[in-house]
Amino acid sequence: MRHGEPRARLATHGMAHLARLLQWSDSTLPVGAFAFSNGLESALQTGIVRDADSLLSFVELVLHQTARVDGVALLHAHRAALTEDYPGLVTADRELLCRRVGEEQQLMLTRMGKKFAELALRIAPSPMLARWLADIRSEAMPGCLPVGQAIALAGLGADESEAFVVHQYGIASMILSAALRLMRIDHFETQRILFTAQGRVQDDYLAVHDLALDEMAAFAPVFDVLVAHHTTVHVRLFMN
Repeated sequence: MRHGEPRARLATHGMAHLARLLQWSDSTLPVGAFAFSNGLESALQTGIVRDADSLLSFVELVLHQTARVDGVALLHAHRAALTEDYPGLVTADRELLCRRVGEEQQLMLTRMGKKFAELALRIAPSPMLARWLADIRSEAMPGCLPVGQAIALAGLGADESEAFVVHQYGIASMILSAALRLMRIDHFETQRILFTAQGRVQDDYLAVHDLALDEMAAFAPVFDVLVAHHTTVHVRLFMN
C-alpha cells in the first residue's frame, strides 16, 4: 500500500474533523446523559428486558423510534443551521418537544440540550448556538438536544449524515451505560450490543432523510407505556 492511499480515504475535512466527531459522540461527554436511562429502568422492572438479547432488542426499538422523531428534527435543524435559517431552528425545536410523550422525556431532551449548548460554546464558539442558548435561558425556546447537536456539528463542517450518526450513537451509549448500573451485564456484552445496534444507522438515516417535520412520528406504544410507568414508581435510579 502506498503512503498516499490512507490520506485519500479520509473525509474531506481530514483527521481533525473525524477526531472532533468522535469527541461529540463520546459517552463521557458531560451533558447529563448519566441521569437518564431512556426507559430502560422501567423495561427491566416490567420484565421486557431480561438479558443481553432482550436488551439488544430494546436498544434497537429506541433507535428506530428516535430516528423517526428526534432524527428528523436534527436533520431539519442541521439544514437550517447551514443556511442560517434561525426561524427554521425554532420550528424544529418546538415541533420536536411537542412529539415527545411525557414530562420526563421532555426533561431529558431539554436538560441535555442546554448542557450540550453550554459545553459546545466553551469548546467551539458559534453565534447561532449562542443565540439559541440565550433563548433557552429566557425560556423562548425549549432547547432540545438534537437541535443543539445539529447547530454545533453544522458549525464544525459535519454533514447531516455525520450529525445523524453522532446523535444515534449517543442514544445507544446512554442506554447501555445505564444497563451496566441496572442489570447483571458486563462491558463485553454492552460493547457487542452497541456494535450490533450501530449496524442499522444507515438504514435509519435513509428511511427518514426525506421526511418533512410534520411527518415526525413513531409508533412505539410499548416504549410510551414504559415512559409513563417510570413516573409512578417509588424507587428509581434515573430521571427517565
